[in-house]
Amino acid sequence: SSKIRNVEVQSADGVAVLEDCIGFSLAKTISKVEERLKKGVLPDCQDDDIIPRVGNEMGAEAQIRFLKAQLRVMQEDLANIVFECRKKDDENQNLGTRLKDTEEENSRLQRTISLQQSQIEKYKMLSQEANKKTEGLQQEVTALEKVLQ
Repeated sequence: SSKIRNVEVQSADGVAVLEDCIGFSLAKTISKVEERLKKGVLPDCQDDDIIPRVGNEMGAEAQIRFLKAQLRVMQEDLANIVFECRKKDDENQNLGTRLKDTEEENSRLQRTISLQQSQIEKYKMLSQEANKKTEGLQQEVTALEKVLQ
């Protein structure tokens, strides 16, 4: 039976946080972006702003709420993707088990076929010997009938 593991999500200050995101550091990511900006290396898609142009007119708190909402949506998407991934992993594991069972059954059936073929050969030889013996006995009967006449 397949068990689908659920992604655990905690809420902290109105922001969903995945416990499965081990090794992810928001601080490191932010510092990398800041380093790129200081070096003058700008992102490839300047038109792809996270905050729409109207966001420039929003206050800082509204922008934070907007970004938190966007973060929650992205984390929900991530949770769904992780769930689907785990579901696919379980399905792959089940299919692997079924494949192994099928291969074992195939191997067992091949051994049975081999055994039955050797038995068929054995019985063919016994049948041929019995036919030869029958022919010999038939010839004896014919010879004895001639003697009796």
